[in-house]
Amino acid sequence: MPVAEARVDVVELEVPVTSEDHLKGPKDAPLTLVEYADYQCEACILGFQAVEKLMETHGDRLNVVFRHFPLMSYHPMAMPGAMAAEAAAKQGKFWEMHAKIFGAEGDFDDEDLIRWAQELGLDMDRFERDRNDAKIEQRIRKMRLDGARTGVNGTPTFFLDNWRLDVEPTHQHLSAYVDHFLAHIQS
Repeated sequence: MPVAEARVDVVELEVPVTSEDHLKGPKDAPLTLVEYADYQCEACILGFQAVEKLMETHGDRLNVVFRHFPLMSYHPMAMPGAMAAEAAAKQGKFWEMHAKIFGAEGDFDDEDLIRWAQELGLDMDRFERDRNDAKIEQRIRKMRLDGARTGVNGTPTFFLDNWRLDVEPTHQHLSAYVDHFLAHIQS
């Protein structure tokens, strides 16, 4: 996508990135990409692949934040997947579980979540407790509500340096926006 076609919605991220967020990349990176997504959404699966490649190509100048936006009425495993990722986060393995869940391309069940937790070497008693913890579910639901309040109306939704992008979830499109923003930062 040529830079001239870059479109940024006039919707600003209302919930700032904090230490509570799942962050990947250098903390002092000049740009932050916030993604709201659902583990069973087809476009989010493409978005996951695009963001992974984006981290390979731009990872030294970008950090990524992932926020859950489970669409429970469409995707029955979206909330269980989010709960499992948060339970893994309690043991320092969010991004590893995140990759396993997205790697299943939307086709996973409870047995898969348990198997992946075992493969990651998680304390299984703690994992089970945490993935059934009402406080964790409440945090995910709040994340989804905050996302809706800030203009997320579908998944995936990306915000680059607090501005919502109107973008297809491909590496080509995301990297064009990142390059465009970096050019403006440097000038």
